[in-house]
Amino acid sequence: MATTASSIHISDVRTIAISVRDQDRALAFYRDILGFETRLDAPMGPGRRWIEVAPPGATTSIALVAAGTAPASGAETGVRLTTDSAAAAHDGLSSAAVDVDPEIQSVPVPMFSFRDPDGNRFVIVEQPREG
Repeated sequence: MATTASSIHISDVRTIAISVRDQDRALAFYRDILGFETRLDAPMGPGRRWIEVAPPGATTSIALVAAGTAPASGAETGVRLTTDSAAAAHDGLSSAAVDVDPEIQSVPVPMFSFRDPDGNRFVIVEQPREG
């Protein structure tokens, strides 16, 4: 199958799915601790829901998929979130008893990892200031 890049137009990344053991607990973490908004919370049949959360104003959302319908929880997600201040984010998450790296790394910009209640790992990266 021959295809050229000029015939394909992908404009955005809409949703990244992560596996969680308890959707209500995960929703509370992303909403109440990280400050994300609930974009979608819809039933998908008996006992199943499709839940999407995202930082306010973001175009990409994170789907909180019930374990058993997605890869096992506790994964390296590869997801990088941005912030104006890695130090403030680190302090805030630490104060909320979130599992965060003990120190902020600066390689080349300030960043650190944290894990959600299911052990899924994310990285928060300080957005370099322009100018």
